[in-house]
Amino acid sequence: MEEGMAMKKGFWLGIGLTFFIAVIAKLATLLPYISLIGPLVFAILIGMLWNTFYPVRAEWEGGIEFASKKLLRAGIILLGMRLNLGDIASAGWPAFLWAVGSVLIGIGAVYGIARAIGADKTISFLTACGTGICGAAAIVAVASQVKAKPEQTAISVAIIAILGTLFTFVYTLVYPVLELSSRAFGMFAGGTLHEIAHVVAAGDVGGTEALDFALVVKLTRVMLLVFVAGGVGIWMSRKNKQSAEKFNLKTLPIPWFIFGFLAVSALYTTGIVPEAVASVFVTLAYLLMAMSMAGLGLNVKFEAFRSAGMKPFVAGLGGTVILVLVGYMYARFVL
Repeated sequence: MEEGMAMKKGFWLGIGLTFFIAVIAKLATLLPYISLIGPLVFAILIGMLWNTFYPVRAEWEGGIEFASKKLLRAGIILLGMRLNLGDIASAGWPAFLWAVGSVLIGIGAVYGIARAIGADKTISFLTACGTGICGAAAIVAVASQVKAKPEQTAISVAIIAILGTLFTFVYTLVYPVLELSSRAFGMFAGGTLHEIAHVVAAGDVGGTEALDFALVVKLTRVMLLVFVAGGVGIWMSRKNKQSAEKFNLKTLPIPWFIFGFLAVSALYTTGIVPEAVASVFVTLAYLLMAMSMAGLGLNVKFEAFRSAGMKPFVAGLGGTVILVLVGYMYARFVL
């Protein structure tokens, strides 16, 4: 009886710890410049620092695991309140084609370079998905599909955070000499930067029109996470050589919560949800995802980065440079 009560208490203490870290991460990102990194990445870093200097207790692990897995899914579903499917349609084919192209180029370039230089395959694939799709959210969504270890996921998120922040600063500096219209710059930024926070920061430099188009392209990439995650699930099933009897919708490791994300997006698109209410849901989504990131960080120590080496970072950097060059040529000469 007492053991059960202790486990229950530990469960809630674990969740409480992730909530505490998520709040601290959010407060930290209210500071200038640090806001570019975003609360999700900060939550991972704080969690890692905590676990490095004050390892979590065994009885807290249940709550921490719940936060890192279940709350993540709930957060991604609620994030659908940020995606208006009508905006994607109104932006036209050039925006949609570039969003699709950026996903394919980002994933292909990073993973191709990683294989060429012999980088860790799992870390590289996660980094590739983060580069091509939507940063940390894409990484953690795909991580369960490829059965990535917590340290592999954390390293990939850290790489994306560094690269995204670096290129955001570069964009703000070189914008005056890029010779792109506001619309073209928005599509360029939205199709090449990693996190939504990075896109907002860079797109704002080009004005309201640039920011609007940047968000449309970026959120289109977010929507494409559904198809990438589903494709990875099918690929992993076939790779594991499942029998014909086992290969069905029940056993297929597709992240069904992504369809919840699309359903919520469709609801938001109808316009029946007031903007104030949608904003509350988006805020809650980021809180839940930050708690899940904190849970992820609490399972990792900084020593994990040593063993991974620099190769995954080099692959991420090289792939991002390729994506940026192609994106600039598209924005400059096609739009």
